[in-house]
Amino acid sequence: MANDPKLYWIGFSLIKGIGAVRFQGLLDYFGQAEIAWQAPPEGLHAAGLSTKIIENLLHVRNTVSLDQVWERIQAQGIQVLTWEDKGYPRRLKEIEQPPPVLYIRGNLIPEDEWAVAIVGTRRITAYGRQVAEEVASVLAHNGITVISGLARGVDGVAQQAALSAGGRSLAVLGSGVDRVYPPEHNRLAEQVIAKGALISDYPPGTPPEAANFPPRNRIISGLSLAVVVIEAGSESGALITANFAAEQGRDVFAVPGNITAPQSLGTNRLIQNGAYPLLNPREILEALELTMVTEQQAVRIALPTDIIESQLFEAISREPLHVDEIRTRTNLPIEKVSATLALMELKGMVRQVGGMNYVAVHEQSAEYTSD
Repeated sequence: MANDPKLYWIGFSLIKGIGAVRFQGLLDYFGQAEIAWQAPPEGLHAAGLSTKIIENLLHVRNTVSLDQVWERIQAQGIQVLTWEDKGYPRRLKEIEQPPPVLYIRGNLIPEDEWAVAIVGTRRITAYGRQVAEEVASVLAHNGITVISGLARGVDGVAQQAALSAGGRSLAVLGSGVDRVYPPEHNRLAEQVIAKGALISDYPPGTPPEAANFPPRNRIISGLSLAVVVIEAGSESGALITANFAAEQGRDVFAVPGNITAPQSLGTNRLIQNGAYPLLNPREILEALELTMVTEQQAVRIALPTDIIESQLFEAISREPLHVDEIRTRTNLPIEKVSATLALMELKGMVRQVGGMNYVAVHEQSAEYTSD
């Protein structure tokens, strides 16, 4: 294992003060995580690290065996994904400063790209419980993965409802994936692992400290197409998730509530500031054009990419491109382009964004080869 580059990514995740920006700076300077890990103090300083962070790094480097860390990770059945891994969630990788390393218990699958986050207060009311259960169940029945933080209140209710409806759920933790918090959600966590995944950018063993939870909210929103806030007080952490979602270009839905109820102060304010007022769970599906997710998933599995699809997908980027320009780039007949784009849209590979303009929405790894 000592020769696996992933080992050194894990090492840097143990260093307090090295996040996405500083780690990217080290990669830019040294070229590889292994070279950066083994660099002398003067080299680390030249790469832009402060004296304090260099001291932290040297301490961990001199006292921690990465091989032993890896053995513990393996023994606990924890997966490790880095920016370089094909399985790293595409949607999360596109946000500003995505976490360089993700620790996972359970499994991520391609269908998890169709995901919506449900978050809210820990002090859930009977009204909030009813709404959280209904929204999560509707999403699950329509093939949408429900993401949350496994916290007390809205988070746990929504995730339990999604699983009970036969759906999938992802839980993003503010601790190591081996340190479930709150402890009364241990059984729920096991259910999530069986039908989804626990996810964290904190290394195993990290305790659930208060300072860890606000930063993890960017991962909840980053993995999602949209964020639904059920109930939230004026200082609720769910509002932090909503702010991250807005910055990341995700839609934000808020459930309106009693204007005198403290649990509704945050959601009502979100609506006042431009969030979608959620009056019916199906509005999420309609707003995000998710009413055919099950069909898209089935067709994408049933029909593999052919040479025409490969040519079109190669021509299309994540910037809108008009069908005429796609035809010019591929030198294919317009009727073939139009028909194939329609099928690719059903398969979830491209999306029409108006005016016959298309964008790519899935990275296709399979290359077509003719017999």
